[in-house]
Amino acid sequence: MALITKKPRGTEDVLPRESYRWQFLENLFREEARAFGYKELRTPVFEHTNLFERGVGDTTDVVQKEMYTFLTKGGDSITLRPEGTAGAARAFLEHGLHNDPLPIKAYYLTSCYRYEKPQAGRLREFHQFGMECYGTSNPAADAELITAAANIFDRMGLKNIRLEINSIGCPKCRAEYHKALTAYFSQYKDELCEDCQERLGRNPMRLLDCKVAHDHEIAKGAPTVLDYLCDECREHFDSVKAYLDANGVAYTVNPTIVRGLDYYTKTVFEFICDDIGAQSTICGGGRYDGLIEELGGNPMPALGFAAGIERLLLTLDAQGIEIPAPSPCDIYIANKGDTAHKKAGELCNLLRKAGLYAEYDVVGRGLKAQMKYANKIGAQFSLVLGDDEIAGGTARLKNMANGEQSEIPLDGEQFVKEFTAAKLQADFAE
Repeated sequence: MALITKKPRGTEDVLPRESYRWQFLENLFREEARAFGYKELRTPVFEHTNLFERGVGDTTDVVQKEMYTFLTKGGDSITLRPEGTAGAARAFLEHGLHNDPLPIKAYYLTSCYRYEKPQAGRLREFHQFGMECYGTSNPAADAELITAAANIFDRMGLKNIRLEINSIGCPKCRAEYHKALTAYFSQYKDELCEDCQERLGRNPMRLLDCKVAHDHEIAKGAPTVLDYLCDECREHFDSVKAYLDANGVAYTVNPTIVRGLDYYTKTVFEFICDDIGAQSTICGGGRYDGLIEELGGNPMPALGFAAGIERLLLTLDAQGIEIPAPSPCDIYIANKGDTAHKKAGELCNLLRKAGLYAEYDVVGRGLKAQMKYANKIGAQFSLVLGDDEIAGGTARLKNMANGEQSEIPLDGEQFVKEFTAAKLQADFAE
């Protein structure tokens, strides 16, 4: 019989046999975020479209080409979130978090949606871990955020990761840079792609991020933003570098980094790994001091980053780094007969309440098939219950690794106590 449908193009299923890999990374993210004082923020999967048009920028590829936007039955324009920062900023404003002690430090684990050509490391539904900090313009905050990302990658054991940083200045000094870029690219206007010809008059920095090969070559000769920084932005960037040096975080300055979203100011950065091909940026972020004001709030400095979970998993695979598999089943209780089946369920439930992983047959297998299943799931111990064991009040507990057996009482409280002791002894022996 043919399937009614399959998953949409550009999406992936996370199957039970591989979900532990995601959970490992998610736990690592949460632990590192907590170490830096960040608490979880959860926002809706969809927002009003104008949030992204104003926040992300209507000259970006994300807004112009990639958003999933639709009208509700009530006529509202709604968009599935293409990134996490705009929604976080909206929540910050809507709930008056500026009245809380600053800085506000929040992290998210979220799904995002962009309509683009699927390829390795680039999906239409993808997932990100992000950290957002509101209420400080101090360059130490920039370095702290970058250090948090670096620590995460160190804990994952990733190699061949390079950090590239840049400053794209503030609106004051960027105005002069825009003039220089406009003058430079105007010489090649007829050679530029249609999108870049449109961007030239609206936001010339977007030309530096064009993926068209010919335009990319032209951009190599463009003026660099570092030559146009005002004194304040230059001092801020120098301080960020000094703090990174103090934290022992290695970096290179790449004056061509502009990031793909309009809300960035001053510090921008990317963590890059060439082991996964074209989609080599595994994490990117920076400062966006004007975003809160752009969304209707009072001026409020802010910064953050996002890391792609799918790309991190690809990088781990490419480098041969294995994520620890979850512990196998602690005990499988095989049984024969209705009374024994009920007793097996009772004992499993007691063990589960004690925090142990216990299983028994819920399919209706014969005793031989149950033991085969116990082997397949890697059960550390097994136990067989039948009429004789139920009548005698004891059963034989078998260590599946070495075959050793011992007698264990079937009285609930005593059973849990003695099994826990046997497991600890076996774990210690390993």
